[in-house]
Amino acid sequence: MDGDVRINPYLTGNFAPVRSEDDFTLQVTGELPRELAGALYRNGPNPQFEPRDPNYHWFGGDGMIHGFFVENGAVRYRNRWVRTPKWELEHAAGKSLYGTFGNPMTTDPDAMGKDSGVANTNIVWHAGRLLALEEAHAPFELDPVTLGSKGHAAFGGKVTAHPKTDPVTGELVFFGYADAEMPLSPTVSYGVTGADGILKRRDRFEAPYSSMIHDFMVTSGHVLFPVLPLTGSLQRAMSGLPPFAWEPDKGAYVGVMARDASVDTIRWFSTDACYVFHVMNAWEDGQKLIADVMRYDSAPLFPNADGSRGHNAAAYLVRWTFDLAGDSDTIKEEKLDDLAGEFPRYDERYTFRANRHGWFAAQSVKPGDFRSNAIAHIDLKTGSRTQWEVPMGDAVGEPVFAERSADAPEGDGWLLTVVHRGAEDVSELVVLNALDVAAGPVATARLPCRVPFGFHGNWVAA
Repeated sequence: MDGDVRINPYLTGNFAPVRSEDDFTLQVTGELPRELAGALYRNGPNPQFEPRDPNYHWFGGDGMIHGFFVENGAVRYRNRWVRTPKWELEHAAGKSLYGTFGNPMTTDPDAMGKDSGVANTNIVWHAGRLLALEEAHAPFELDPVTLGSKGHAAFGGKVTAHPKTDPVTGELVFFGYADAEMPLSPTVSYGVTGADGILKRRDRFEAPYSSMIHDFMVTSGHVLFPVLPLTGSLQRAMSGLPPFAWEPDKGAYVGVMARDASVDTIRWFSTDACYVFHVMNAWEDGQKLIADVMRYDSAPLFPNADGSRGHNAAAYLVRWTFDLAGDSDTIKEEKLDDLAGEFPRYDERYTFRANRHGWFAAQSVKPGDFRSNAIAHIDLKTGSRTQWEVPMGDAVGEPVFAERSADAPEGDGWLLTVVHRGAEDVSELVVLNALDVAAGPVATARLPCRVPFGFHGNWVAA
């Protein structure tokens, strides 16, 4: 092959899309717990057509939902594209029309100014609705059984991929970034939808600069907005440089606000330049707010502002403390573990409370590689960690917790993760005992095909 030909890494191996929508009954090895009944819904990018953008980014592919339906020791699998307006427009044209992130420099004139949402990042259950989410568009509702597309849900505008459900009120607390008519703006929105699915609040404020704010922190009484220097710039994009890029000189900030207060009251705390894709959990300790996050020294998967290649730093679990009664606006940071990883999860019955148990997809062989090779369990009380590793060439996805019962002790349940078996190029649903991951799978359900690397999933009990 010509040495000058660049192969896009996001279109090869298990990053590459699958082109079919399938329904299978899976072969189960081991014994699925009888208490485990419900569905694991998983979301990830899967371009319908060959991308037109030569610099196609993994985050820009059409959303595809993978459903694993577990009942009476059996597993059924179904995958469907999320039929967003973008997907429908391109399907009718028979080709890709949009640049990555809707970049106007690489978007077909026929699609210019039209909805570019891909609904490819997360999938949540709220108010009796199954919602596919991504960075910069309204949630997209799906049928929980057929995965058929129902259309956008009314949340008053853009919603990013990581809303938080209040376990007491049932409210869905969310935010959106670049939430203005001008693309890549510093405008951020904050919203609340009631347990009934009706929008209760939507406010906007200006961040210190335009940032890709993938996740945020919520406690029982506060919201925290991380504005970290993975910056967005329309001017940069229009000049042919990256729309999003790493600019550490911008500084790193977290805006803190009482949940029922005006956005005018946001107090900005600061820390050294870093990036956070994902939060494990956050809670209050008197006048202090505590947040456990996966912290990078620099943003991975993105270039520098001049277009040069960025550094794929690794993420490590750290604890951020915000002292609301103190005189300093500096964030206190404590490293909790020395194993690189991503996709932190916990027993979500402990949302807004100090959780003892946490899990993440770990990188014990090659830190900073999103193709994680282990599932780790960390005991945040003792600091001890155990892990289950897959053979070289295999890769694990995000571990999703499912409790044994509503009143089971914290962590008593299972982890569900999708594993890609590299040698066979197929995927498996793997079930682990959440408090004994080192023992290996309780059961596996094998697909006759592969599930491309994706982002987030959630368990919905039957």
